[in-house]
Amino acid sequence: MVDESAGAAHPAVRAAEFFAGIGLVREALEPLGVQVVWANDIEKAKRDAYAANHDAGDFHLADVRDVTAEHLPPDVELATSSFPCVDLSLAGNRLGLVGAQSGMFWEFARVLGEMGERRPRVVFLENVHGFATSHGGQDLADALAQLSKLGYSCDVLAVDARHFVPQSRPRMFIIGIRGALPPGASTGVPPISDVRPAWVQRVHDRHQDLGMHHMPLPPLPDGPEDLSSVVERMDKEDSRWWPDDRVSAFVNSLSAIQTTRMTALRDAAEPSWRTAYRRTRNGVAVWEFRRDAIGGCLRTTGGGSSKQALVELGGGELRIRWMTPLEYARMMGAGSYKLTGGTPNQALFGFGDAVVVDVVRWIGTHYLLPALRWRPVLQPA
Repeated sequence: MVDESAGAAHPAVRAAEFFAGIGLVREALEPLGVQVVWANDIEKAKRDAYAANHDAGDFHLADVRDVTAEHLPPDVELATSSFPCVDLSLAGNRLGLVGAQSGMFWEFARVLGEMGERRPRVVFLENVHGFATSHGGQDLADALAQLSKLGYSCDVLAVDARHFVPQSRPRMFIIGIRGALPPGASTGVPPISDVRPAWVQRVHDRHQDLGMHHMPLPPLPDGPEDLSSVVERMDKEDSRWWPDDRVSAFVNSLSAIQTTRMTALRDAAEPSWRTAYRRTRNGVAVWEFRRDAIGGCLRTTGGGSSKQALVELGGGELRIRWMTPLEYARMMGAGSYKLTGGTPNQALFGFGDAVVVDVVRWIGTHYLLPALRWRPVLQPA
């Protein structure tokens, strides 16, 4: 648990939230003493969800390509950027930073450049692991080089949300610090740890010429082992459960291994839950559900395998339905988020395209806020 009064003895950290989406970065950092003084996204539905949960008076609804440094207020200390992952994801088109969506990284960098000496002391970027391998690693190399040109020493982390919520959601984070590094920061190649596995260590090793650094971090916590904390309990007669013919089609599409797994769970005395995706195997659409009892990575709901179903089993019974917006919210660490306005699919899209609150709050607690609140002591001339 995080002490939500942790920032009370300090002045608020002024932050700008690029690609703000529905506002889960803000949801994570505000209790730590971060004040979001400007936010930007292009999608009105996301802005509406943001406004249902936060003051959107400083929300700049616009294409980031139309944003200039003049749009940002003075004295911004932290800039966050969860820029689109579509062109970087292994499930995407792999166009990388030349793609129309993931290429928005360059617009973020452009605005930072335009800010000149007003650039924030710390930048915080989030994206998928595929960023590290896109175009053989060149896209990440180019991004780190650009941030270095802007005066930032960078650190790279990898955190899977399963350490905090029952969802497998691996993400990489880049933290750039401008100016003197805070106490505890080291240059050189970091030791392997749970936030810096071997592939992250190799990223640091390859780019030492850019003046990268690393900060010590505590071990990640153990995460939940099942979905019981997120499942919205429903009566057996609830209309959201699929009808018998649809359940039969689901069961008939399972492989032999999947069928054996499903039968054992269905016949168990205690209830359990699994998440399921549609897959295409040898040109045929089939259903598969996870071997473990946590959820798969929530995605933006665009059809195909993107939408996630919930399978409830036990006591000889089997029920299936789509996951609800509330369950998506809980799996993103935002169970108290207001879900007013918009369609259910817009809510699913907003959460599937967001960050996990608990992950960002953990990084904020152990890295961002200590770095931001430290000030170098000037020696007398």
